[in-house]
Parts: sequence; C-alpha cells; structure tokens
Amino acid sequence: MNVEITKLANGLTVVTDPMPGLESAFAGIWVNAGGRNETRPVMGVSHMLEHMAFKGTEKRSARAIAEEIEAVGGYLNAYTSREQTAFHARVLKADVALGVDLLSDILTHPTFEQGELERERQVVLQELGQSRDTPDDIIFDHLQSAVYPDQPMGWPILGEEDTVSNFTREQLRDYMGANYRAGSMLLIASGAVNHAELVAMAEEKFASLPSGTAAEPRNATYGGSNVRVTEDLEQAHLTYGFPGVSSSDPDFYVAQAYVTALGGGMSSRLFQEVREKRGLCYSVYAFSQSAADSGMVGIYAGTGEKEAEDISAVIAGEMAALAANATDAEVARAKAQMKSGLLMGLEKPATRAEQIASHLFTFGRVLPVAELTAKLDAIDAAAVRRFGSRVMETKAPATAAIGPIGKFESHDRFARRFGAVSLRAAE
Repeated sequence: MNVEITKLANGLTVVTDPMPGLESAFAGIWVNAGGRNETRPVMGVSHMLEHMAFKGTEKRSARAIAEEIEAVGGYLNAYTSREQTAFHARVLKADVALGVDLLSDILTHPTFEQGELERERQVVLQELGQSRDTPDDIIFDHLQSAVYPDQPMGWPILGEEDTVSNFTREQLRDYMGANYRAGSMLLIASGAVNHAELVAMAEEKFASLPSGTAAEPRNATYGGSNVRVTEDLEQAHLTYGFPGVSSSDPDFYVAQAYVTALGGGMSSRLFQEVREKRGLCYSVYAFSQSAADSGMVGIYAGTGEKEAEDISAVIAGEMAALAANATDAEVARAKAQMKSGLLMGLEKPATRAEQIASHLFTFGRVLPVAELTAKLDAIDAAAVRRFGSRVMETKAPATAAIGPIGKFESHDRFARRFGAVSLRAAE
C-alpha cells in the first residue's frame, strides 16, 4: 500500500491509496460518530441521518442523486455502526470527481425536507419490523444489550419505534452539527485515484465543513446480563458474550486467533464438537468485536428446542479445553485463515479503504502490511491459551436467546461454569 495523507485547514483528513491497473475507484467519507454518540431520546438518529442524506440537497433531489450516479454506471451507499457512519461511491476512474461531488453535496447541503423525512420514517420502521422478523439478525441486538445494558453501546442501531416515529428535522440537524465535524471525518479513496487531484477536490467541495471534532461518546462498560425472548420459532437462537479487547489492545490479534480456533471454521473446536460429533446444531461460530474502549468475545448457535438443553455445557467445555490445551497446529491454522483474509482483502478497493479508516481512527496512522503480518506471526499457542484463560475467568458472562428456549440453560447456571474454577472441566 502506497498511502498518501493530507490534512486540510479545517481538519478533514484526505487519503489516497492508488492501486495500479484498476479502472475504478472506491471513495468514501467516514465519520467517527455512530450509535454510541446518541442519547436515548434520539436513539437511531445516526441511522436515520444516513438515510436522509440521500433524500435531497439544496441543488439535487433524491431522484437526481440516484440518476446522476447511475448514469455513469456507479453506485452510492452508506452504513451506520455503533462507532462510525460511512458514505461511499464506487465509480470508474473518469468519474471520481462526480462521486466526490455527490458525497460532498449530501453531507454539506442536505435539506432534510419534511415530506422526505415522513416517507423515510416509514421505510426505517419497516426495516425495524423486518429485523425483528429475522431472529438470526435481531439476536445480536439482544446480545449487544446484554453485554452493554442501559448504555448507548448496547442500543439498537436502528433505534426503536417510539424514537424513529418522533424524529424531527431539528434533531437531525443538531446531531449532524455536533458530530459531522471535519476533525472527525476522513475522505479516503482507493483504486484509480490521484492524490493531488483528490486533495484539490476536497478543498473545494468540503470547505464548508465545520472544524472541530465529534462529541465525545459515553464510555462503554461491560455488564454481562441476560436477555431472553420466547417465540414460536423452528429454531432457538442462542448467543453468549464475554469481555473482549479494544481496537488498540495489544491482544487484538490474539483475540482474533482465539475465536478462529474456537469457532471460526469447519476445523474449529466448536464446529467439530458441537455440530460434527454431537449434531447439536446446524450453525455455530465464535467472533471477536472491538470498539475504541471495549470489546466482546461472542458465540452464536442456532439449534433445536431439545438440543438447547445441552449445548451450553458443551460450549463452555470446549472453551475451557482450548484455554487449557490450545495446540500449535490449530493456532497455525487460525493464523493462516487470518493472514489469507487480510491479504485477499487487500485486493479489493473497498476493503482497503475500510482498513485505512479503521487504522486512522484507532492508531492515527496506517499500519503497513508487513507490520500486520508480523503481529499475526508473533501469535503462538501460549498466547491463545493465556487469552482463553482470561475469558474463562469471566464472573458474569452475558447470554441472549430467542425462540423455543424453555430448556436453554439458565443464565445463573451458565455463569457458574466460569470464574476462578472455570478450568477444572479441562483438567
């Protein structure tokens, strides 16, 4: 990666990542503000603003925005996470200027027209309903709430019906004014791009962005609580959460190796023991999720009502066993999966831009590929065992479940499998 970085006078950071041989470019604006920057009365406003940015500006209607980008074969899209909001365009190299112009227009001159707000409100309410009709999707909102109870990090990104139903134009403008500030925004382009040209575009198109940084979000505090929703479904959707690591923690990649060995592929312990050997479920996997000041190790299993009675004990047993006897061979497999994911991802402009944004928000610099692979190479089985023991010492694991969960092990009983004596099962 041959990354160039320029900071404009107003604080906006402009980054280019040329990829020789490409005929297209991926350009985006990342805002270092998302769901965790909200207050309860405006829960979901980050996501609503993401929608409304495309619904008209001072010089373009929503239809004109769509027609202009599609007239050159490109596309515009956006997403909201708990920590960031991103708006991006994929275009041919001749149309980078148009992509940047459209991004600047929707972010510096949105009108938030009342009629569009009312229509988009209904769209988001339908999106909320659809997510609640998708149990293997909504279960992760429940897990987030169990891990971070009663705090913005645990709130649903989409918001709730009462907040979405009452958003006003003034609330959108107030949130945007407090958080969409140049010092907390990145303009990143990967692919067929030229740095000097992108900087010149940014100086012209984003000059009106207010200086300063986004409002400081509330700290995230691990809670380890329990959320259970009984519903008449074919499957029970079960999740478990444990304290993880922040994005900048030295053990960030160790945590990734741990969850990969535990439940990251067909050779992982959970897949082999829970699915292949015991047939307790169709889907089971582990993941590590990190934020600026917190993190979560999570496990998901989709299983039947009867099997839900036994699965928690098996999962806890495999976690204890990995902490006690993780082998060089399985850690080597985990590292190979991580390295291939990293290097294959670097072949895609969108993935490269995402990685650049993550590094700049976390470290203030872009980590070279050689440094990243060195971090992966340094992980050994002892490090994974140490991290696994740390997870097993959790005194208050979180659980969340939805579906026919009458036989699902109680939260208290599951919690007793962890803590100071948690490794006995593996002795």
